[in-house]
Amino acid sequence: MAGALLLCAIVVLMVGCERAGKSLQTADGPKRLSIVTTTGMIADVARNIGGDFVSVHALMGEGVDPHLYKPSPGDIRMLGEADLVLYNGLHLEGRMGDVIENLGKSRPVVPVADGIDRSKLRSPPEFEGQHDPHVWFDVQLWRQATAKMLEAMSKADPANATTYQVNTARYAERLMALDNEARTRIASIPVDRRVLITAHDAFGYFGRAYGIEVLAIQGVSTDSEAGLKDINKLVDVIVARKIPAVFIESSVPRKTIDALIEGANSRGQHVVVGGELFSDAMGKDGTDEGTYIGMVRHNLKVIIEGLLGGPAHSPTRKDEAGTP
Repeated sequence: MAGALLLCAIVVLMVGCERAGKSLQTADGPKRLSIVTTTGMIADVARNIGGDFVSVHALMGEGVDPHLYKPSPGDIRMLGEADLVLYNGLHLEGRMGDVIENLGKSRPVVPVADGIDRSKLRSPPEFEGQHDPHVWFDVQLWRQATAKMLEAMSKADPANATTYQVNTARYAERLMALDNEARTRIASIPVDRRVLITAHDAFGYFGRAYGIEVLAIQGVSTDSEAGLKDINKLVDVIVARKIPAVFIESSVPRKTIDALIEGANSRGQHVVVGGELFSDAMGKDGTDEGTYIGMVRHNLKVIIEGLLGGPAHSPTRKDEAGTP
């Protein structure tokens, strides 16, 4: 019996060692670092850092709500085969907690928000003392998360760490430019019109960073329920302040926003949908909105057009949404 157990242990050890030794090497030569991420925002950063040395797959695509996402058997298999798993953390992937915890016992699983200074995190009172997970909407905070991704990727693939560092520095410069652009463009909206109303509270970091008041029907997580009282409270604000537009989100059903518009219109305040924002998910793969930088720029354009009631001026520049 003891001999059989020892043989099993040796076989398991040999398989594990073989997998570890070949994690970045195949019979045909070097293998790209296999990275699986939860959200598209994280995947886009990983691609910018890794370039041709990585293969990145995001579990949550266009229009997917990470608060409610449950991984399929195929997702779990893909996670189990990855060299590195990157997820947001701060309870964004609320229904994946057990899966992520179990994965962490066998492979590198990194919450990228751990790279952010905790003193900079929002703690909305309605979120039961937890931190707001939507950190990507403050570009400066997202730069800190990017540094965490660099650290994880360099540790998983030290042979290409120098390339990853160079790519990260280049990408950080683009994020700095994006941050400055966001400040300038939001400042073009008259102060009394800087009110962003959305379905759920995903834009708190954005509002704090760029000087725009953010109000939402639902709380930080879409797992919570929005009631008639929440809608009526915002109707009062829209009517009193004559707010011209509210915004829908690509990953959240619009029924509460429609109820908000109906309530405001019934009280004599004409309000329209200012446009669709990307909040918890980016746009379609292969488009500008399917990248982090392109997503933020899309949101800026839609917010400005919606609140000013006309086309927003967009600076002419070479597209910066691609990978290095």
